[in-house]
Amino acid sequence: MVSEVHNNPAAILRVERLSMKFGGLIAINDLNFEAKRGAITALIGPNGAGKTTVFNCITGFYKPTEGMLTMTRQNGEEYLLERMADFVITKKAKVARTFQNIRLFSGLTVLENLLVAQHNPLMLSSGFTVLGLLGFPTYKKAAADAIEKARFWLEKINLVDRADDPAGDLPYGAQRRLEIARAMCTDPELLCLDEPAAGLNARESAELNKLLLDIRDETGTSILLIEHDMSVVMEISDHVVVLEYGTKISDGTPESVKNDPKVIAAYLGVEDEEVVELIEQAEAAGVDDITAAVDLLSTEALHEIEEAHPEMAPTALIPAAGTPKAKRARTAVAGAQTAKTAPGKSRGAPTPARTPVKPTGATKAGVISNALPEPRGGKADKLILIQGIGPVNERKLNAHGIFHFDQIAAWKKADIIAAEAYLDFDGRIAREDWIGQAKRLAREGRTPAPRKTGGAK
Repeated sequence: MVSEVHNNPAAILRVERLSMKFGGLIAINDLNFEAKRGAITALIGPNGAGKTTVFNCITGFYKPTEGMLTMTRQNGEEYLLERMADFVITKKAKVARTFQNIRLFSGLTVLENLLVAQHNPLMLSSGFTVLGLLGFPTYKKAAADAIEKARFWLEKINLVDRADDPAGDLPYGAQRRLEIARAMCTDPELLCLDEPAAGLNARESAELNKLLLDIRDETGTSILLIEHDMSVVMEISDHVVVLEYGTKISDGTPESVKNDPKVIAAYLGVEDEEVVELIEQAEAAGVDDITAAVDLLSTEALHEIEEAHPEMAPTALIPAAGTPKAKRARTAVAGAQTAKTAPGKSRGAPTPARTPVKPTGATKAGVISNALPEPRGGKADKLILIQGIGPVNERKLNAHGIFHFDQIAAWKKADIIAAEAYLDFDGRIAREDWIGQAKRLAREGRTPAPRKTGGAK
């Protein structure tokens, strides 16, 4: 098979036929893409799609099973990253990275963290400490230059006034920015950022966006970005590559990727054909944004529509259990369209009680050992709080009589096999530890804040 990536002089990084296997597990499967010079390229996909594995191959932490990783520097030199050690990739190919978890030296000051990143030039100028001890001018100049570079990046991340504070004392968002500044102190041509917006609030995410755009525009550094925060991805990315189970499913501009049915299906856990039908129905209903149409599949969105339009009967918004997913999407769009045109009622009008979702006739007795005919007390738990369960699969579980955390917590092997059969999963329940998560949530007996996973189906 001919590679999809050709020798493009505008590309700083070419990934060709990349595969990574761990025993029998194929983490990356025949991946091809390129990152343009001076651009921000985002690598996105549900949890477990293989994004960090790609980063680990690029930066030398893993040696790929197959494939080529070609880094082309501004001076025209080419480096085959798959053949190089990790520290050589940083030193010669000028690739720097950050990690999902912050890796600062928390006991060192903010300034010292930036000086550590310049260790190599400082050691060379000091003659590996000898010239530094003797006070040679070459070392003094290098030390002054290192401090000046550190000061420049401290100003960029608004931390000059905290230069002498321990890095571990900084707020979380400031630590994220410091980690990026430390990577930039190595003068990279390609900066790889692994979920830099994870855990940031809206204000901190906006500051991060500005910092990354400044890095691209003022230094010319190319950025390769892994991120689950779609507001960050869509606002700053020039190019987006989408992975699912180690395979590329989409590649293009943010707008084209955002409206790609394959991408929508990957994040929602529905079939491509159903998403196409949803899009067609959304267009017929006058919904301009495809993402808004997709949101109509969300249980939360349906409930919001119902609360905003109490005059709508619940059955007009929440279809009966057992309805095919594509038909549910059509019903949701039609309900939203009717809600737009229906005359409003007074705010004091009572909202009709929502009919609980009951198991369908397709549920055979004994398939799920602890299935219930309806939620206990008429109220189901919020199963989407379990990482890996999204609105679509929450409704599937409800349709098969699973409404509560303690039900999932009590599943045996036969129950897991039965659930995976109608959820179209293979090993995911064990891999994401649904039972362990359900036990914790059942013990807490409360509703914690929902997490962002990016991979919920």
